[in-house]
Amino acid sequence: MAGEGEKKPVLEMVQADGADDGCVTFVMHNEDHTLGNSLRYMIMKNPEVEFCGYTITHPSESKINFRIQTRGGIPAVEPLRNGLNDLHDVCQHVLNTFQGRSSVIPLSQLSTTLLLWSPWGFWGNTAE
Repeated sequence: MAGEGEKKPVLEMVQADGADDGCVTFVMHNEDHTLGNSLRYMIMKNPEVEFCGYTITHPSESKINFRIQTRGGIPAVEPLRNGLNDLHDVCQHVLNTFQGRSSVIPLSQLSTTLLLWSPWGFWGNTAE
């Protein structure tokens, strides 16, 4: 437990006594569904992961319990690390794409243009 002057760790690893390294709960402080759901999706894409899920202990607490269970004796830390790296790469790609495309429409027009998305494409309306 952290004292008053000490910082809390951002990530804690909780493992039952006698459990193997392939079944671990990670406690992530100062996180919520934004990271939990997207990271769970990225980790579940790994075929060596048998189970991956998370819970938020209470709405007033900003921490999630993130559980990973793997197949074949692979340590649960590996899919977590790979999932975080993959999620970072996806977010970087989205950011680069947005920054590259945002230069197409001048910033002054963004406040007056409303783009509506539909399954058939984008519809542009100008707010007056």
